[in-house]
Amino acid sequence: MITFVYMLIIFFVVVLAKKVRFLNSSGSIAAFFVGICIALGLGYKGLLLLGVFFLSSSLLSKYKKSQKSMMEEKAEKGSERDAFQVMANGGAASVASLVYLVTNEALWIYLFAILIASSNSDTWASEIGTLSKKQPLSIKNFRLEETGTSGAVSVLGTVAAICGSFFIALCAFFLFPISVKEMVIIGVFGFVGNLLDTLLGALLQAGYQCKVCGKMVEKRIHCGKETIKKKGFAILNNDVVNILSGIFAALLALFVFV
Repeated sequence: MITFVYMLIIFFVVVLAKKVRFLNSSGSIAAFFVGICIALGLGYKGLLLLGVFFLSSSLLSKYKKSQKSMMEEKAEKGSERDAFQVMANGGAASVASLVYLVTNEALWIYLFAILIASSNSDTWASEIGTLSKKQPLSIKNFRLEETGTSGAVSVLGTVAAICGSFFIALCAFFLFPISVKEMVIIGVFGFVGNLLDTLLGALLQAGYQCKVCGKMVEKRIHCGKETIKKKGFAILNNDVVNILSGIFAALLALFVFV
């Protein structure tokens, strides 16, 4: 009965998210199954933490959208999340939730929270950092880059990343039996996930140059023409980098929790 109620709630939320264009069709399907997995393992508390991330990041993606045209021009995808984006941000967390269902070990609650915190940190950094009036600095060559460039950071974006991670950590503290020390660890490693995302974005993520306008973008098609890969590995797009950075952050946290 409880599982059926969860399914109805998740279905309603997903339909609403698609209606307001937070998700597209494939993203809606993926979000439904991610929600079910999290509900099975961590119940309504896990869903609430996921919901806090999804709602805050989705609202931020719509905030001052007209000022983020440069970022959307360079980015591979827009503000409507597809299945790959949903899995990149919630897939590993749903696995952690299912492992908790089987083991009932608190460690998996911490790792679940870190994975969500990492995704939230990265999203807040991107959505808020893009609004910075100053150009971001590349961590690869320490040169100023265009807004929205992967691997480039700004003061505003970094502050947003820290706030995004600790916001999830604080929510986890109120939802789960977590100590203040564990809350801080979750916040720290969530931010570490963002740092790893930036590092992978600068060094390994695929970057392409448009044949028409000459801009460096993340898209394989730009200005109606196929782009030329100039850096990184084709398999490492933004979604893959997102999921890898979260998993690496969670693995690093194991050395603290275990």
